[in-house]
Order: sequence, then C-alpha cells, then structure tokens
Amino acid sequence: MTEHVVIVASDGVARLQAEADRIAAIKARGAVPSACGDEIPEAPARGAFRVFEPMRLRSVGSGEYEAQHVGYRGRSAIRNADVFDVMAAAVARKKKSPPFTPGQVAMGRHYRDLIERHACAGLRCSSLEAVRSGGGGQGGEFVDAVLRDREEITLMRRRIGTGSAIEVRRVRPSKRGSRTTITNQRLVDMVCIEGKSLRDVLEAHGWSVYGETTKAVRQALAGLLDAMAGPAYTGHIQSL
Repeated sequence: MTEHVVIVASDGVARLQAEADRIAAIKARGAVPSACGDEIPEAPARGAFRVFEPMRLRSVGSGEYEAQHVGYRGRSAIRNADVFDVMAAAVARKKKSPPFTPGQVAMGRHYRDLIERHACAGLRCSSLEAVRSGGGGQGGEFVDAVLRDREEITLMRRRIGTGSAIEVRRVRPSKRGSRTTITNQRLVDMVCIEGKSLRDVLEAHGWSVYGETTKAVRQALAGLLDAMAGPAYTGHIQSL
C-alpha cells in the first residue's frame, strides 16, 4: 500500500494539489501538437521547440519545380528552438519584423554546426595519425572532412575579424563603470554557439540594456553574419 503525506496549509489548501498542478504544467510544456501526430513522444525535458513542415523541391518537368510536403504521413515535425527562434518569437509577439534575415540566421546556424561537428571529430579517434592508419580508406575521407571543416572555420573567423562590435570610449574607468568592449568574435560565439541572447551579451560585458545598445549590438551581429558569408561586407564599429 502506498502512503501519501498531505500537508495542509493554514488556509486549508493541501500542498499535494499544488504539486499536481506543477507537474501538469511541466507536462503541458512538453505536449506535442496534434498536427505532428502521436509518433513523437511527449518530453518536457526537450525544452522549447518549433513546429515546421518538412518540404523538398520536386521536378514537374520543363525545368520547373514545386515545393512538396514530405512529412511522415503528411504530418508536421518539430525541432528544438535555438536562440534565433527565441529572438524571432519575442519580436513577433510585439508585432515587429524578425531581427535577422533568413540568410543571416542560416549563416549563424551553419557556423554553430561547423564548430560542434569539428569539436566532436576528435571523439572518433585519439589523433588524426591514428585515423590515417585505419583500413578501408575511410580514415583518409574522415581526415579530409575534418580538415575541410577547419579550413572553413578559419576562413569565417578571418572574416569576423579581430575588431570590436561595441567598444568603450577612451574615458576613465570611474566614468565608464564596468563596461567592457564587446569583440566581434565574442559576440558571434556567445549568440551562435552558446545560445545567449543579445541581452545576455550586453549584461555579461557590463552594458545597460536599452534601445540604443540593443540596436547597436543587433546591427553589429547582423553585419558580422553577412561578413561570414562573403568578402563584400564593409562593416563598422559602434562606439558608445
């Protein structure tokens, strides 16, 4: 027989009900929309996610293509929401335009995926030399892929540069307070890799979060994401 201890507060409300409500709220956050079917399990620990429709282009002849839904049994799918999804959702609630273009978001995600894939490459073997000694020629292909990723990361970081997204004017520390310069690389890494919001970036560097600083760091990140895509970028430094 299972025993339960029910603690009744001074107002006569049992705490057991409050705990049940808390658990119900957690389960509700992990509920999968009906549009996705019942094949995806409910998982509160999954965190925030977004629903999307898997699509692909299908040839219809004469060089023409049309978008085709390819979800399992015609259903939608879900994926974990990243920092770009969270920021887009935040401005959407205020009826404002997305803070970054689809191309900028794609570049930020591509950079993140490159860094994560390259960081995990070493888990396959203790060293590249050991991989090269593997049989079947697969070791060489793996090494080539790792080197390609490293070269692309190096190129993207070169495009990001060593400059500053927002820098502190040359004033005495007593005047500028705890503010520190936000470098280009740190801004990109905090948002794209660490999943930090623009607010998190500003607060971590001692900056007050208000319209002017938020706009400055957003514009700086947008410019850097464009720069990572190609050499046509002619960025600028915000000084506050």
